[in-house]
Amino acid sequence: MEATRLIYWNIGHGVVIPMYILAFAAMGVMVWGFWQRLPIWRQGKALDRFDRYDERVKRMLAEVFSQVKIYRVTDGGLFHSLFFWSFLCLFAGTMLVMIQADFFTPLLQVNLLSGEFYKAFSLVLDLAGILALLMLAGFFIRRFVIKPKGLEIVTDDYIVLQLLFAILITGFLIEGARMAATELQQNPGLALFSPGGLLAGQLFTALTPGALLVVHKILWWLHFVLVLGFFCAIPYTKLRHIFTTSANAFLAPFEAKGSIATINLEDESAVQFGAATVSDLSWKDLFDADACTSCKRCQDRCPAHTTDKPLSPMKIVKQIGELAECNPAGSLVDTVSQEALWSCTTCRACQDICPANIEHVNKILEMRRNLTLMEGAFPGDEVRTAVSNIEVNGNPFGLAYAARGDWSEGLPLTLMEHDSDVDILYFVGCYASFDKRNQAVARNFIKVCAAAGVKVGILGKEEKCCGEPVRKLGNEYLYQMTAAENIEVITAYNVKKIVTTCPHCFNTLARDYKDLGLDVPVEHYSTYINTLLNSEKLKLTPEPFTFTYHDSCYLGRYMDIIEQPRAILNHAGGSITEMDKSGYDSFCCSAGGGRIMAEEKLGSKISEARIKMATDTGAPLLVSNCPFCLTMFEDGIKTGGAEEVLQVRDLAEIVAERIAVQ
Repeated sequence: MEATRLIYWNIGHGVVIPMYILAFAAMGVMVWGFWQRLPIWRQGKALDRFDRYDERVKRMLAEVFSQVKIYRVTDGGLFHSLFFWSFLCLFAGTMLVMIQADFFTPLLQVNLLSGEFYKAFSLVLDLAGILALLMLAGFFIRRFVIKPKGLEIVTDDYIVLQLLFAILITGFLIEGARMAATELQQNPGLALFSPGGLLAGQLFTALTPGALLVVHKILWWLHFVLVLGFFCAIPYTKLRHIFTTSANAFLAPFEAKGSIATINLEDESAVQFGAATVSDLSWKDLFDADACTSCKRCQDRCPAHTTDKPLSPMKIVKQIGELAECNPAGSLVDTVSQEALWSCTTCRACQDICPANIEHVNKILEMRRNLTLMEGAFPGDEVRTAVSNIEVNGNPFGLAYAARGDWSEGLPLTLMEHDSDVDILYFVGCYASFDKRNQAVARNFIKVCAAAGVKVGILGKEEKCCGEPVRKLGNEYLYQMTAAENIEVITAYNVKKIVTTCPHCFNTLARDYKDLGLDVPVEHYSTYINTLLNSEKLKLTPEPFTFTYHDSCYLGRYMDIIEQPRAILNHAGGSITEMDKSGYDSFCCSAGGGRIMAEEKLGSKISEARIKMATDTGAPLLVSNCPFCLTMFEDGIKTGGAEEVLQVRDLAEIVAERIAVQ
């Protein structure tokens, strides 16, 4: 007996026309639902996310079908991916059945669904359906039984899960009823290729042939109505993420990670800086609220939220969406709260893990800009003082700018005003210039460069704060003022390359200063030293040591510098024990987003949480390569009671101690 089946068995081809009419009507409802959301998104400012169209399409297809951003997450990511692939397989199978029944058979008299292909087709679809049911059951247990902390449960969750369960179960019941009438007895060998239907078919073996026909027809129409309901529900429930999250893979920016829009402060027509209401955000910021699946991965990764501060990146995105839909004139800051906005360290952990390509950090920065530039607000008086010090003295400490190069006395380097013919300009930064602990890092870096025969120049008193902390606090005016002064000095010396020991200076000079006219290669000292080692310009004498390594947010997640520092430490003889959160999953030190200048008054200390992760490894040494991180860890070790078990050192110090004697 040929391996095939009669499509529309017991239903008849007379159903085709009304079926298509109803299907197109459901599609119309779906399109209308999305059309109604357009005015909500259009409240935002214009933003071009349709450039490089071909690249965007390729990226979207790659992300959607590979599910690479979904299954990276250990908390249910793989299960969601498996459900997606199984449901996609079922959808493709349904489309093939439709094409066979309504096109190939009547028009070409060709039956693709026969023989060995049909057996494989039936087996794959049944296994996909079983897998989809198992994954749905897992989702149900996680959401309604386990109930992970912070996972919001809303009416949508019940509707969507019940609807999907009903569609899959009725699909198997239809197959089971058909097989009970046509295969279980007549062609049991073929029935083995439909394991789900074979199991469901046992439920109908006691029915009379007439009753079986009635039950099958009722189930067929019920399944069809449920599918129509599924399409109609998409724009009105969480199911809309099927399209909006996919679209966000297309709409994601191509700019360097962490890029911030540079405000034109000379625009005399501008009456608002930053975001006070949703209309001050971009349309993409509002669209993000519809792309959000409330999976809480951003919230779980947020160091502020983890340490009991009033910040949830997920909640902020949702609050923006609710304002755009229900109260567009409402205050963003009042809705989100200043406490939540100032708690952000701009570490990008939320964006890095988000499977929906939502841009959390820039939304927060736009609201901070409104707070700072329009309302004159600060996280605290200590921040107000530090910002004033930067404006007057070029550094947050309020120390005399003339003393900025005093740390370098007696070292083999030159001041650019005396001799600008150097291999690299070392942009020292405020902490390495004025903070005693970080001055030791700067001196060791110079020692490393000297051993490699690199001629180093510094700006000394001509250098000012790069402006990154105040920019992340929202003070674009002061940032651009200090940046312009630095750029003018650097450009005048025809600098060949800039190297920094501060990831925040590195990001700002390498990326943000380009918008203001700086066109000089900028490198962080970790990659620079790694290049010196690989080219054998610098040689080390390895000495064994055990350590754990902290990935600075502004090196790892912002600049993809993960392996190079580890390679250097390995070259120096180190044996690493990784922390629970490392690499792109690294946990912030708490100093980013301008918070290096602010007291941590809410919740518990982020630095102490990170120190706990370091001590849990059992390694006696924590290595970092950021002055902010070093400062916070020194403090976290003291306040966290880890002075007896953990020491923190900088990468440059480790390397300098092991320079080979020539």
